[in-house]
Amino acid sequence: MHWLRTVAALREQVADWRGSTVGLVPTMGSLHEGHLSLIRRCRQECDHTVVSIFVNPLQFGPNEDWDRYPRDEEGDRALCEAAGVDVVFAPDPQEMGADPATGSDRTWVMPPESLLQTLCAPHRPGHFRGVATIVLQLLNLVQPQRAYFGQKDAQQLAIIQRLVRDLQIPTTIVPCPTVREADGLACSSRNRYLSAAERQVAAGLYRALRRGYDHWQAGDPSAEGILAAARAELEHTPELQLQYLELVDPQTLQPLPRVEDKGLLAIAAYVGQTRLIDNLLLSPEQGDPSPERVQHAAPPSSGTTSPPRRPLIAIDGPAGAGKSTVARAVAAQLQLLYLDTGAMYRAITWLALQRGIPLDDAEQLTQLAAQTQLTLQSGTSSTEPTRIWADGEEITQAIRSPEVTRWVSHVAAVPGVRQELVKRQRSIGRDGGAVLEGRDIGTHVFPDAELKVFLTASVGERAQRRQHQLQAQGQMVPLEELKAQIEQRDRRDSERLISPLRPAPDAILIDTDHLSQSEVEDKIVTLYRQLLERSGPARLDQ
Repeated sequence: MHWLRTVAALREQVADWRGSTVGLVPTMGSLHEGHLSLIRRCRQECDHTVVSIFVNPLQFGPNEDWDRYPRDEEGDRALCEAAGVDVVFAPDPQEMGADPATGSDRTWVMPPESLLQTLCAPHRPGHFRGVATIVLQLLNLVQPQRAYFGQKDAQQLAIIQRLVRDLQIPTTIVPCPTVREADGLACSSRNRYLSAAERQVAAGLYRALRRGYDHWQAGDPSAEGILAAARAELEHTPELQLQYLELVDPQTLQPLPRVEDKGLLAIAAYVGQTRLIDNLLLSPEQGDPSPERVQHAAPPSSGTTSPPRRPLIAIDGPAGAGKSTVARAVAAQLQLLYLDTGAMYRAITWLALQRGIPLDDAEQLTQLAAQTQLTLQSGTSSTEPTRIWADGEEITQAIRSPEVTRWVSHVAAVPGVRQELVKRQRSIGRDGGAVLEGRDIGTHVFPDAELKVFLTASVGERAQRRQHQLQAQGQMVPLEELKAQIEQRDRRDSERLISPLRPAPDAILIDTDHLSQSEVEDKIVTLYRQLLERSGPARLDQ
């Protein structure tokens, strides 16, 4: 593990990782289990993990605790080493241009005013300006493909997500669940301030949030009812000095009169001299927030006007592994939506070839992906391909040509094309109940998919399958030529800069060499039904 203190050393190290996936976990040190959960997820999803440790003076007010904020460099170093971190970036304020003595004389990043009207912002003027400024600086220095933030700091998370979107920063912000102690208290570095007696009082924050959550679960989506239930619980802990208790939209942070889709129930309170914050997400997609199950729970079973979210199935694998055929059949058996992501990339490739756009012109290809209106319609049976239209013209058969097959991997490797199409894929699949297949569905597009499968097969087997497909279409291509094409495509897919082909760490690998299509389908259907059984009866009714 490298422990770096200078910008120059960090830049040099990151430059050596070009072509790899880099993840960033920004922290202020004094690491705890919450931080370690971010690090573990980053290591699962990225080739290299950078942890920043910087107690940012720009986000502390004049009377706040910057001077006494917990610092434990020796302990942090040991935890990062044990967790397999590649680089810890631990600069001093001068290195970051954030010296408290001269901090005002620098460039600042100002979040939108609409995100600063609720929760912590009115009580901590200038705090999120300091957060946004340093986070943008870290993203610029590390240039990660993914950055990991905890849901406990929900307002910070919303602001950073908006920052990345508005400034078009090519980093995916990955929200991660709050990690809690056994009594529900959210892990926080400031918990170290608490005495034993104060520690017991602090658990009242979670109890209040949970009372509001249970009230919503029981069927009342009104802010009035939810907040009243949480306040009633707070009456049992008068030692908690409440600063705010609010119900807001998780993205816009605007107050909600009722929870129609999602709501964020958030609280801040003082326990003695220590200010603590916490929140719970009220959403049919969110698992039960009991402490012992916070990272692995099933969605709520009842009590809301929206039906429970059905799981996503993400099927990845190399070209020719049978993903499309299997995914269509599985979707048909389970009566789920089938999203053919490969057809989307084929459509952009076909359009580029038709319009004479050079396939090495990333700018024109990205613009084409951004401006083309794609419409998909699942086939009426497991054997019927997805129908696809580009700007109103059906191109279902045209995108299956050998020329498109030859170049689609090249076009799909263009970062801008992938970013544009991934936006659309996430929009389609966010409500669950879908089967998605591709080469980065479980690692990049939907890393939180409930069931991830990676289909694989030998090059020889895949070449034979492709040859049979072409023969059925009246085309004769030598087997060795097809093998060479597949090997070249595998190499390109696995070496591309954005979302290279690889199994997700929690994907279930299925080698299809000696399995029939129906056997593969049965394996996935069985896995899905087992998942439903573990998730509870509410999902089985869907």
